[in-house]
Amino acid sequence: MSRRPARAEHPRGSDGVVAARDRVWTLPNLISFVRLLGVPLFLWLFLVAKADVAAVVVLAIGGTTDWVDGWIARRLGQVSRLGELLDPLADRLYILATLLAFTAREVVPWQFTVALLAREVLLLGSLAVLRRHRYGPPPVHYVGKTATFLLLAAFPILLLAAASPAAATVAGAIGWGLAWWGLVLYWAAGAMYVVQAARLVRAVRGRSGGVTA
Repeated sequence: MSRRPARAEHPRGSDGVVAARDRVWTLPNLISFVRLLGVPLFLWLFLVAKADVAAVVVLAIGGTTDWVDGWIARRLGQVSRLGELLDPLADRLYILATLLAFTAREVVPWQFTVALLAREVLLLGSLAVLRRHRYGPPPVHYVGKTATFLLLAAFPILLLAAASPAAATVAGAIGWGLAWWGLVLYWAAGAMYVVQAARLVRAVRGRSGGVTA
């Protein structure tokens, strides 16, 4: 984790040009906005219209495009601060919305939902501590991205298992395998964020304690 406050000057690229981090209307950000719109669409399809097949499609698209916006941002040099915030926000909203909807229709047990929600509460506490010390959220770690990918891949497969009795055995085994691995890595990433935040806070307090009047 960077020990630079979120309000520090923008980083420079290898060519010495200041990165365009304040841009809003970029292709990666547009993809992230579309992914965000997919959350209420999924909830309506799954809970109101009971169109499970369409809901599977929306979830699958949301999961497979998880890495697309970041890849395009790096490829086109369109990395922005807004994009860095939108991408994990879209991931979390997809996960939380899917969990709550799946729990309501008993696709997943409530214990699994509680386990994931508890991790989010832990992370929110860490972010609050960092914010109090005037630091922004930590950078996304590859362990967290892998966990998110596994969970977003597991959800449409679990929904397919619930919606199609013919595919229930195979899809259920694959879906729950991905889901449990995703849960383990999700907590591992959360623990890493907490450790990073604790180290940063200790460093800040150490510097403050070393200041003389």
